Formats: sequence, C-alpha cells, structure tokens
Amino acid sequence: MTQEKTYDIFIIGGGINGCGIARDASGRGLSVFLVEQNDLASGTSSKSTKLIHGGLRYLEHYEFRLVREALIEREVLLKSAPHIIWPLRFVLPHHDGLRPRALLRLGLFLYDHLGGRKILPPTRTVDLTSDVTGQPLKPDYSVGYEYSDCWVEDARLVVLSARDAARRGAEIRTRTKCTSARREDGVWKIGIERDGKTETISARVLVNSAGPWVSQVLGEVVGRNDPDKIRMVKGSHIVVDRLYDHDRCYIFQNGDGRICFAIPYEQNFTLIGTTDMDHHGDPGKPEISEQETDYLLKSVSEYFRRPVTREQLRWAYSGIRPLYDDGASKAQEATRDYVLKLDNPQGTAPVLSIFGGKITTARKLSEAVMKELQPFFPAMKGSWTAKAALPGGDFPWNEVEQRISALQKAYSFLKPAIIRRLFRAYGTEAEGILEGARFASDLGQSFGPLSEREVAHLREKEWAETADDILWRRSKLGLHMKPEEQQALRDYFESTAKGTRKKKVKEAS
Repeated sequence: MTQEKTYDIFIIGGGINGCGIARDASGRGLSVFLVEQNDLASGTSSKSTKLIHGGLRYLEHYEFRLVREALIEREVLLKSAPHIIWPLRFVLPHHDGLRPRALLRLGLFLYDHLGGRKILPPTRTVDLTSDVTGQPLKPDYSVGYEYSDCWVEDARLVVLSARDAARRGAEIRTRTKCTSARREDGVWKIGIERDGKTETISARVLVNSAGPWVSQVLGEVVGRNDPDKIRMVKGSHIVVDRLYDHDRCYIFQNGDGRICFAIPYEQNFTLIGTTDMDHHGDPGKPEISEQETDYLLKSVSEYFRRPVTREQLRWAYSGIRPLYDDGASKAQEATRDYVLKLDNPQGTAPVLSIFGGKITTARKLSEAVMKELQPFFPAMKGSWTAKAALPGGDFPWNEVEQRISALQKAYSFLKPAIIRRLFRAYGTEAEGILEGARFASDLGQSFGPLSEREVAHLREKEWAETADDILWRRSKLGLHMKPEEQQALRDYFESTAKGTRKKKVKEAS
C-alpha cells in the first residue's frame, strides 16, 4: 500500500500572494500544494491599477516602512520581469488650494531617496505651459512635478509566479475549492473538490491566502469561532478612449484628499482610477457603481481641457482589497500594509493567514511568510527571489526594444504590433511560441491578433481553460478583438475542451 504524501505547505488562494508564496517556498526546497477556486488572478490581483509603485499618498499616513519597502521593490521586480514590468513617468500638476507646493516637493524628495533608487530617473519640475504634458490640461495648471514608478501586467505576474513555482515542483490546482481543513495527528487533512470529485490532501502547514475570503476560510473551513476580520474596500477603474497622445501618466489630486490616475492603456485607451469604498456584499462579484463612475469622470474632468464623458467609456472593472481591519474611520485611511496572523495552539499544526498587502510588496510578503514558518522547517533554504528572473524575464531590463527588433526581423511576416505584444507578454518565451513558423498560417487558426499556437501555450503552460481566461486575464485582448473573433475563440474552446480537460498543465524544464 502506497503511503499518502504529506506536503510541507498547503496554500489556499491563487492570487499574487498565494502564488508568490508557492514560488518562494518551492525554491527553498519545500513541497507545496496550492488551490484556487477560480482562475489564477481572478480576484483582486487582476483588478489593480497595474502599478509597481511606492505609494506617494501613503507618506501622508506616515507609512514610511511600507513606502520604503515598495520603492526598493520597484527596481527588484523590474529586473526580474522586464517584459511585463516597465518604467513609467507620472506628472503631478500643482492644484492651488490643495496640497501646497512645499509639501509636494518634500513628499517627492522622500520618494526619490527613501528607496535607494538606481535605475529610475529622479523627479523634475515641469513647466506645463510649454511641456507636451500640459497640452491636454486646463490652462489653470502651469506647474507640475514628474516622477517615476513602474507598470505591471498584474495578472501575468501572478501566472508567471505560479509557473515558476510549478517548475520548482509545486502542485497548482485551479478551479479547485478547499472545502474543509482539520487537524489530525499533527498535520492538516484538507478536503478539496473540483467538478464534483473530492480528494484529501495532507500538509504540515496551512497558508490562508484567500484574499477577500480569508476570514470566511478561517470561520467556515478551518472552524475558528473568532476569526480575524478584514475590511473589504472596493476599488473601481474605468477605461475610456485615449485622451492624449504622449506616453506620460497623470496623478491628479482631488478635493476629498484622494488621488486619481490617468494612464495610457493598451495603445488605444486611457485607464482611470481608483476609488475607495467600503464593500459589504459578495466579495466575488464587485461591480462599479454609478456613483463611482461619476466620481472618476468628474475627477479627471477637473484637470483635462475636454471633459471626459460616459460616451467615451469602453470598459470598467472593480476589485476588493482585503485590508486588515485596523479601525480607520475612512476606507482611504485603512492601512495598505500586510498583516500575518499565525495560529499554532499548543503546538498543533499551524495555520498562517494573510491580510492585506499590495502587488508591489508581494515578494517581500512571501519572504516574511517564510520567516514566520522557519521554525517549522529549520532545514529549508534561504531567501532567493530577489535576483531570480520570472519565466521569460531572463534578459537585461534595458534590452526590451533590442529584443523586440530582433524578433520582428526573424518573423517579419507578422505585424510589428503583434510581435511587440507577444514579447511584452512572454519575453524570451515568445520565440518558443513562434519557433519554426515561416508564414502566419503555420501558427494555426487565427482569432484576429491571437493564434492557435499562442492559445495552446496558454492552455498547456498557463492554466487557461476558458476564452475569458485569455481575453481578460492573461491578456486584455478582449478590448481589441472583434465580437466575431471572440466568439470564434469561445467556440474553439468548447470544441476542444473535452480533450484538454484530461491533460495536466505541463511545465518546460
């Protein structure tokens, strides 16, 4: 009789925290089993503002440790995944009557120097009456400050972290729900379910990284009578037709003390966000409200010469930030820092729950989790992720354009825009998707900008099981593809699902 395997760590949640922990732990030699009830990054982790940033406004709440950690992480992450992370420049127009210039200069000075910036360029003062960034703005705004942060394809960061974990031995199960967890003979016995089939997994440590469901897991799955509480804060974004032609972003101050971003998005659009509203409904189905839409439109229209209207809306999304309930009176004042809670009564099998966190500091959160778990795994290896590339990111951060040009030359039968998108999504792995192709037809069925060969890569290596997994998480092609192209992709998935369902996700060695 084969003895049942006992994993070192069982992780609930396939967002950036869960996948980051799985990656870190696997690289330290621990055995890992992760379940996600939906698709990877289907919740909070794909609903962000897509920024790797220090959090300029967090300085006003004196969260200096969080800001410093986040500022340092910008360049660490840029080097690890330069295909999906890249530098951005933000313009902050000075608004008379709001934060004084001296306060803005002080904040930006700290922003430049707290994090040991080496790659990203420093802050500069901008004359908005002559600079290109002033042209879309009302003439009231004559002075601005330009500083650096980074962009991230958030859902891809999650998926690539999961891939790296799988490459190092982790078991990743999507669309699999954790139904029960009980302590038995010093270990966890964890019930999981997918498509009506149940299974029991044994693990020494349980990590609760369920995001908005973290308290629910503690109460309903683990059976705690007094689970720690989260504060669910909804953040919503809108996508509108492109508002200006240059490549800089804007950060606008609002009269309520909040800020609002306007960011060039997916070539043809502008991303506007975000809001901060307490959420009391189903954490799995947040939707932007009319109030939030009006708020965002009004916020940016305060600055732009041409008002932004509902007629320009093309898409919207909302996500739930599962913040630790620190008793703040306003949602915008609740801490964005992560909180780790270890429950290990009388030496029984431990459960570690994660509250809050930011996509920027997820790697540091993973290191903090491993430090908490060190006493249970004294032989595990040390930290390693700070200098390790994610899949496709194994090239110098400043060689992106050079690499894209080489790929365009090698596969000149494809439009430059398609090559650029492929490299920005897959980095050095784009070559593997295109390998051997001499004509577009060699890539299989076409779904507009998407080929059958790319779909195969996403299904076999990135856990994509539906058309929406591709259109709205592993990419944003849903904004670009015609309705008939999207339908063709859905039909393709339906016609081929039976065979692929039986296949396990494969990982390149």
